[in-house]
Amino acid sequence: MGEGSSNNQTRAYLMQRFETLGIHPRGKLGQNFLIDLNLLHLLHETANLDKNDVVLEVGTGTGSLTGAMALEAGQVITVEVDSVMHEMAKQEHWDKNNIRFLFADILENKNRLNREVLDVVREELAKSPDRRFKLCANLPYQIATPLMSNLLLTDIPPVSMTVTIQKEVGDRIVAKPRTKDYGALAVWMQAQCDCRIVRIMPPSVFWPRPKVDSAIVQLIYNEKKRAKIKNLRFFHEFVRALFFHRRKFIRSVLCSAFKNRLEKDAVDRILDEMDLKGEIRAETLSVKTILALSEKFRVLFPPEEQTVLS
Repeated sequence: MGEGSSNNQTRAYLMQRFETLGIHPRGKLGQNFLIDLNLLHLLHETANLDKNDVVLEVGTGTGSLTGAMALEAGQVITVEVDSVMHEMAKQEHWDKNNIRFLFADILENKNRLNREVLDVVREELAKSPDRRFKLCANLPYQIATPLMSNLLLTDIPPVSMTVTIQKEVGDRIVAKPRTKDYGALAVWMQAQCDCRIVRIMPPSVFWPRPKVDSAIVQLIYNEKKRAKIKNLRFFHEFVRALFFHRRKFIRSVLCSAFKNRLEKDAVDRILDEMDLKGEIRAETLSVKTILALSEKFRVLFPPEEQTVLS
């Protein structure tokens, strides 16, 4: 989803502005503008911004959320992939010196964030030891999961991520074991963050209306949780492998993930040590148990081999 213009971000205002420019919202880029100003306010209010915050926004749109956050944050870095929206927002907020407008795609690919954008974030954070990194955005549906997941793999994980996303993705982030939504995303996020759904939003609060419900979701980074993960990339790959065939029994999944690297007897020994039956499925295991299981496998390999599973 994109964001819109100042406090005039109503459906009528946006329709008139787009008509004047001879353009239309681009569904391919997830441009659904939040037209309920109370919810727009709730989004950045929940982020709890102050002058120490460096805020990353992805999906500038016409700049409504951008401008609101600039009044509270020390620095806003806003990224837009649509050249028309990028220029429109720059014109709207030409007088604000604490906004950096980046015309870029936040994703280099599905598994890698744009390094130039991350460098800008690092540059702004380096200006003061008191500065904190936050993500606050009305995110396009198609980039929400790779963006949030990959930010937690960086050396600068945000202290908070407050975003509007597809409700289905929000449900998957906060899901508990033994539920249909529980999977790799829930484990990865909950292993590092305290996660909650702030508000469910119907399609009617956006223009154009999406076909599904949305949600404001907040993830608060938890350093104590993160410290328990000894190798982020190994854990990330381990969790993805564990749920890749979620209906398969855990022994079969683990043997496949570590084929050519571990004998099946080694897998069996670890499961026995943890008192886990090979005929259970990953979706029944808690985040704590999965982290402990990951560590049992990680320590079997030297550091240079703790990167990618088969």
